[in-house]
Amino acid sequence: MIDPEVARAIDSLPNKVNELGYDAWGFHRERSKLWYSVGKKILTPYFRPEVTGLEHLPEGRMLIVPNHSGQLPVDGMIIAMACLLHGKPPRLVRAMVERWFPKLPFINELFVRCGAVLGDPVNCKNLLLDDQVIVVFPEGVKGSGKTWQHRYKLQNFGRGFMRLALQTNTPIVPCAVIGGEESIISVYNWKSMARVLGMPYLPITPIPFPLPVKFHVHFGEPLTFEGPFDDEDATIDRKVRDVTRAIEKLIERGLDARRSIF
Repeated sequence: MIDPEVARAIDSLPNKVNELGYDAWGFHRERSKLWYSVGKKILTPYFRPEVTGLEHLPEGRMLIVPNHSGQLPVDGMIIAMACLLHGKPPRLVRAMVERWFPKLPFINELFVRCGAVLGDPVNCKNLLLDDQVIVVFPEGVKGSGKTWQHRYKLQNFGRGFMRLALQTNTPIVPCAVIGGEESIISVYNWKSMARVLGMPYLPITPIPFPLPVKFHVHFGEPLTFEGPFDDEDATIDRKVRDVTRAIEKLIERGLDARRSIF
């Protein structure tokens, strides 16, 4: 069941693992080969991702900052697959997941073995200092849980990713994902029931499964920022707006270039 291309890419990663195959954050080489192989066999033919801008990815540490959408983390998985299988060299992307994520049995371990990490500032800082690649969605659950009328409209970004980039001298790569908004359409967020179930949101969708929408991923040129990481909020906000504008331009160009959602 292990795809040879996946196995070669993971074997080439510089990530340090112990004698049992784990790194310090729970990534496991051999198990990740299995699940990335499954992801390639399912996601690639179903969503047919088209990726541009991989040549913009710098060497060493980086923060990939995309728009968030689609109710399910398909956007993050497709970004991770693209960087692993088509990056030169292959890169392992560490996704920062929400704090409710560990409550999901089986899925939580699967994601961790493939490189995902709880979205804690300490985890993120230590990963960046280890020259790893992190994908962070500053929109958070407000982004993944968007309803149809808010598609491709960025929700307010937090400041945490910018402070970490400044603290660790990390370039930020803006990224646009086109397709997630149409794959799972949410017409309403049932907030009261979500609270009862302990979920961040509960989408009401007319089609209860992902549509085979073609995904487009566009990586922009890396952005670098200078200044103290503990600067005033207003100063950090100005830097954050530079990132959001870069992502909005990528989204606009991606939507203009797309001729069909399929």
